[in-house]
Amino acid sequence: MSTLVVVVDGHDDERIQRDVQAELAWDPRLRPNEIGVSVDRGVVTLTGFVDGAARGWAATRCAQRVRGVRAVADTIEVRLPGTPGRTDAELALAASRALEWDSFVPDEALDVTVANGWLMLRGEVEFGWQRRAAEGELRRLDGVRGITNLVEVRPPASPAGEELRQDVQRALARTLGGDRVTVDVDGDTLVLAGVVRSWWERDQVERVAWSAPGVRVVHDQLLVGG
Repeated sequence: MSTLVVVVDGHDDERIQRDVQAELAWDPRLRPNEIGVSVDRGVVTLTGFVDGAARGWAATRCAQRVRGVRAVADTIEVRLPGTPGRTDAELALAASRALEWDSFVPDEALDVTVANGWLMLRGEVEFGWQRRAAEGELRRLDGVRGITNLVEVRPPASPAGEELRQDVQRALARTLGGDRVTVDVDGDTLVLAGVVRSWWERDQVERVAWSAPGVRVVHDQLLVGG
């Protein structure tokens, strides 16, 4: 078995730090100089304070978009403004409405509880992409400190083994081209392996995998190469 070794020197770290800082400054959802960035062998650590989970998530995504980033350690703290904001009851109502307004999310099968601005999402969906979509809707809400997604994926039917593997492999080829990602099927579980060029590509691979019918679990073993 071959092992991928990614070598990142100090000059690469300096370039990655500059690029992440520039990407953070470029994103209109973030405020100048509110996020600190340090890099060690391609691993980016984000520090600082933001006034909502959506801003913290946006900062993480900014870092993941930069070429050469191997991993992101998010240590950003969410500190809501000192002025009175949404109560937990108001936030729960906003979360419920956000799920109702997304026509692709089965809101009737989901339940949201809120404690001190932290959302707990429970329930069952048929597709993994619905689980991701529901969390994405809640991340956009003002006043959210964080989200724990406990939604379970319960497909209505078992996947078709080799046929499923080939379908996912073809979908990945349409999205990424080539065969850098391999797919194995173990019952209702997809196992993804290989090397992608960026976190954006990794996210696209996961999107394709979770869109496959009958899949309950996705094991992501992908490596991000510079």
